This record gives sequence, C-alpha cells and structure tokens, in this order.
Amino acid sequence: MKDFAISEHPAVQAQLDRLGRLSVPQGRLGLDTIRALLARLGNPERHLPPVFHVAGTNGKGSTCTYLRFMLEAQGLTVHTATKPHLVRYNERIRVAGTLIDDDLLAALLAEALDAGEDLAPSFFEVTTAAQFLAFARVPADACVIETGLGGRFDATNVFEAPLACGIATLGIDHEAFLLIPEQGVPQAPLARIAFEKASIAKPGVPLVTQSYPDLAAHSVAQTAQALGAHLRRRGHEWHAHVSDTIAYRDALGTLDLPLPALPGAHQADNVALAVAMLRHQDVIAVSPEAMATGIGAARWPARLQRLAPGPLTGTRTVWLDGGHNPDAGAAIARHLADQPPVHVVIGMLANKDPAAILAPLGTRALSVTIVPAPGHDAHSPDAFAPFSAVPVSSAPDVAAALAALPPTGDVLITGSLYLAGDVLRRNNEIPD
Repeated sequence: MKDFAISEHPAVQAQLDRLGRLSVPQGRLGLDTIRALLARLGNPERHLPPVFHVAGTNGKGSTCTYLRFMLEAQGLTVHTATKPHLVRYNERIRVAGTLIDDDLLAALLAEALDAGEDLAPSFFEVTTAAQFLAFARVPADACVIETGLGGRFDATNVFEAPLACGIATLGIDHEAFLLIPEQGVPQAPLARIAFEKASIAKPGVPLVTQSYPDLAAHSVAQTAQALGAHLRRRGHEWHAHVSDTIAYRDALGTLDLPLPALPGAHQADNVALAVAMLRHQDVIAVSPEAMATGIGAARWPARLQRLAPGPLTGTRTVWLDGGHNPDAGAAIARHLADQPPVHVVIGMLANKDPAAILAPLGTRALSVTIVPAPGHDAHSPDAFAPFSAVPVSSAPDVAAALAALPPTGDVLITGSLYLAGDVLRRNNEIPD
C-alpha cells in the first residue's frame, strides 16, 4: 500500500502522479535499492548536517517534534523529515525550519525519480532520496529524521554516524512487514519488533531508549551490543519522573522541565526521550532554558489535537488522533480517563487491529460510528462490534457522522492518519 498525495501545484502533482505509480516488488526488503539510488544522486546522505535518528511504534514523530523545537529554541536551524503527511506531501520535508516550497519539491522529486527509473524504487525510497537531497544542499545546523516502517530496512537507515539514535515506545504494529518469518532474528513478536526498531543503531553512537517490558528490553540490548552502539536506557543511564513537571536526571546532572502543551500523559515521556537524546551527544549544546522553551512551543497535529471551530466541526469539542494500534489506544484511553465519555468516530485501515482503540476505551464511548478511511480499504462496522460497549453504527463520512450525533457530548475522531488528514483539510486546519 502506498500513501496517496495530491497538490494544487501542477509541477508537484506531476511528480506525485509518478510516485503514485511506484510499487514495491513482492517480498523485496533491504537497503540495496535506496543505496543504489542515493549513489546515483551523489550520496547526499553523506553530506547532511548532524543527524538525530528516531524510530519506534508510537511517539517517534512527537519525539522528533520536541527535538526540532528545542534545537530551534537554541537558535539553531533544523531540517526535519517526518511521516506520513496529513494533508500535503510537503509536510514530509521541512527545510531549515520551513515546509519545502512547491518549486523545490517538484525539482527534487523529478531528480530522484529520473535517477531511479530503472531501479523500481518504492514511494518511500524516492521520498527519502528527495529529503536527503534537500537537506544536503541547504545549510542547517542539524537534521531530525523519523523512520517510517520498522528501522532495520527502513529507507532512512543509511547513515554512517548520526549524533544519536532514539527508540520511542514499542508495540505490535505493521505485523505483515515486521513479523515476516526469518532465520536468525527474535521469534517472539514484541522481541522481533524491538530488534527491527533498534537496528537503526550504529557503532559508537548513543542508542537512547525508553523503558520496555523485559522481552523487548533484552532484544534491544542484544541488538545494540551486536551493532556496537552505546546503549542509554531510561531507568538505567537516564531517569525521568513525570508529575507536575518532568524531573530528569542523568550523569550530567538534573533538570526540572515543564510539561508539554501537547495533551496526553505520554507526551511527557516523548519529551524525556528527546531530552535524553540531546544530553547523550556532545556535538550540539542545548541549554535547559532552550529545552523548556521548545517543550512549551511544540505543536504536532492529529495527536490528541483539539480541533478549532470550523466548517466540519462547528462549535462542539472535537478531539482528533491518528492512532491505530493498541499502544496508541492505551494512550488515548489514559487521556480520556478523567474526562466525560465521548462519541467516537473511527475509520481504520483493514490491515489494523479493530480492537486497538475501542477495547482500551471501554465504557468511555457514548456512541461509536464507523466511517471509511479515505482512499484505503477499511474495516466494516461488523469488525468493531465485538469490541464496543455500545451499539456500532456507520456513516458515509465524518461530516455525516457528526451531523447524526446528539448535540451534547465531546467527540473523538480516530483510527487512521489518513482519516485525520482528511478531517484537517475539511476543517481548514492545514498543517504548516
């Protein structure tokens, strides 16, 4: 499955149409194609500003956001590569702090597509090549790079010596890709996921991690040792206690940092990982004051985002979250635990677990309405019924779902980042 993308800029759309025709040959995994493509482009990955590389099941995008905002609060210029986009493909490539402009995007996509025409690269490999071309050609002080799928075979996993690698939360997701049977790798699902994510580690480079269940923690430690990385674990080499503030501690000393503006208790954990990544490298200095400023300023759409009044939402309170796996469902449930029950509008891709969001919510759902996930095969209402504490209904789209709800009660729209992007577009909240 490929990400769909549209643009109002004709030159960009022409290249997005070419991207949309790409596919990954059945069963092809590995870095050979991206390495060959980058070689034809002059190996831009070898000419980037210092790189922070982040993987994980959930929280990696938020961690990248905190890294970016803290670095920028220090007065530094930052390139950022995140995924997926929500409304515009440009969101994937932030050049020196600003979303890439259409003319440059069209030119870079054309360059990468032309160079790899006979290599049959994937959407993600061409996207990664275009990102690295932009970042190698425009000066900046640092790069923050988010992995896409997994880590070991992710197209971004081509750096020789990033400043630091980070692993956010670990959970079961993308099973069709990350749990493909293979000899010589961990067989237990969570251990295998941990192995795949931790395989972004590099010799002599800090691998900064959250705390995990024993099975995953052991797999991460084994992978770090095999790759020669310097493992820096929460609860061992660094500590963070979250209450009214984030009390952070490591060998360099202690910090008392503010809670982030982004809602959800899990966001403080993402902050802590970003801080630990900054503290466990010694090339770029970021002061505690800049960290605090960046934490407070950070924004990341479709992660427990409270939507503004608009043409889709009207004036009612609507929360938007692109979560689609059990780890995300647990985070959403924790956020809503002390709030009144909500009406749930959910659209989820057919290859995701239909229990992921509804099971953790339990009785917190006043109603459940199933909508399509735009442009993708999605679960039918029958798939969700066994996991809902209330009857499940359906609607042709989010606008119809909202119109059919009672006038009282907050709303949670969730289940897919593709759905989240469509909601933002329809409510005139385009990420910038």
